[in-house]
Amino acid sequence: MPRHAASIKQMPVSGPASGPYAITAGPDDALWFTMVHAGEIARLTPDGRLDRYPLDSVSCGPSVIAPGPDGALWFTRSQDHRIGRITVSGQTSSFPVPTPGSGPFGITSAGDDALWFTQMHTDRIARISTDGRVTEFPLPVSGAFPSAITTGPDDALWFTLNQANAVGRVSLDGDVTIHPLPTAQAGPVGITRGVDDALWLVEIGAGQIGRIDADGRIQEYPLPDRACRPHAIVADPARGVCWFTEWGTGRIGSITPGGHIEEYDLPGGRSCEPHGLAVGPDGALYVASEIGEITRMEP
Repeated sequence: MPRHAASIKQMPVSGPASGPYAITAGPDDALWFTMVHAGEIARLTPDGRLDRYPLDSVSCGPSVIAPGPDGALWFTRSQDHRIGRITVSGQTSSFPVPTPGSGPFGITSAGDDALWFTQMHTDRIARISTDGRVTEFPLPVSGAFPSAITTGPDDALWFTLNQANAVGRVSLDGDVTIHPLPTAQAGPVGITRGVDDALWLVEIGAGQIGRIDADGRIQEYPLPDRACRPHAIVADPARGVCWFTEWGTGRIGSITPGGHIEEYDLPGGRSCEPHGLAVGPDGALYVASEIGEITRMEP
């Protein structure tokens, strides 16, 4: 498949041992991202201003970050099993997860003015209110490794089960449904609500993009390089596509609701390690590369 050209700007934000890992657009017209190996949260404006905010533990493992309903940013701390919060002015706090060793990872805002998150190590989905109260919902599977999570068009929460090879749905009341994927060992990770009001996900083990509608119907789209290791995915309503990272190839891909795929090379190729990505307030795509860079891309 031919790859396409884009305007690309690389912005160093840390040393290669610090991260970054996940990134999101904040309510303040800036990008916020986690420095998973440095124990920091960072803020980057489209014009290049960078602020870094150390957390109270260097080894807490800040992982996924999302805007909250209270105007702050909320993030998971996968190594010390807490949920973090940072205001747009940089004030931080955190809340413990009740179950020991939970390994919180994915997090998203929901329609009930709370945030919902996954627990990788304890097979639970949990809800945290903006005052820090946590409610946990056990899943009917074991060793499933719940990973990313997003709000669906039905106001339920949809999440990937990386080791159970499935997509899960939990209602705001805690009712859980599991949808197995057709491809064995697909290893789903990232998930997002697409521009067509379906849920789109990446299958890191199978080198595919998956689509599941609210009724549970699943379609899968093989990528040109099945060993590309797709990792994260985000919707871009303005362009009518979903964007995804290919950790194994150092590329960015897009997919339309009809399944048309295009790919873009990032500087550094396989060594750039792209993980999270987000559409910025300026409409450009921002990619977190674990080698210490944020890449701004305009297709």
